[in-house]
Formats: sequence, structure tokens, C-alpha cells
Amino acid sequence: MNEYRLGDVTVGMKHEFDATLTAEDAAAFARISGDVNPLHVDETYAKGAGFASPVLFGMLTSSLYSQLVGVYLPGKYVLLHGIDIDFNSPCHAGDPLHVAGEVVFVSEAMKRVEIKATIRRGDRKLVSKATIRVGFHVN
Repeated sequence: MNEYRLGDVTVGMKHEFDATLTAEDAAAFARISGDVNPLHVDETYAKGAGFASPVLFGMLTSSLYSQLVGVYLPGKYVLLHGIDIDFNSPCHAGDPLHVAGEVVFVSEAMKRVEIKATIRRGDRKLVSKATIRVGFHVN
């Protein structure tokens, strides 16, 4: 886990990591969220709708943005203040995912950082893009 403090963070800082979400992750998300839409939980339904398998929940894949800011960029000393997400393409359990983020704004006065981030499948197809706002709770 990175421990960048506000004074360490500069515009242009970047971090990337790879992740793979599983069918078990999707099942756990369905239980926790209560979202049992068949597109996400029923293979027969998903195939009938034109997908190879159930589509991962957008909010499940977006949880990787929380990992990006809470663990890597900036890491330990921030709290997620807001996130704007555009979903672009579906992905499925087992798809390799690549998460990338870059600091685009730093406010020392507000103790706030803004990060532009993306999640792409292994074939480089854009899954989602986000603008993430985080605040520092430690100087």
C-alpha cells in the first residue's frame, strides 16, 4: 500500500495494475447488493441476450477504482469523496482487466486530488472511464 501524503502528490503521477474478477466475485456482489438481474446472474438469459456469459456488474468492476485510490494512488491517507463513471463496454468473469489512473488536479488548500482513470479489457477495449475525487484525512 502506498502512503503518499498530499505534499507528495503531483499532477501527472500515474499508477496501473491488472486484475481479474471471477464468477465467485460476481455471486458475492449479487448477494451483497441484492441485484439479481438475470443479465448478471443467469447464463442462459445472458446468452439469449447476445452475450457469451453473464455480464459483470458495472459497480463490481468499478470497485477497482476504489482499490486504485485507496491502495495505490494516493493510497493509505485518502478517503473517496466522489466518482463519476461512464460505462462503455461489458466484460465477463475471467476477463483480464487493466486499471490505470493519473492525477490531473491537486489542491493543497482543499486537501483534494482529482484522478482520471480507465478500466480496459485485455483486448484494450474500454470498459469504463472515471473522474475520481479524493480527500486527504492526514497531512
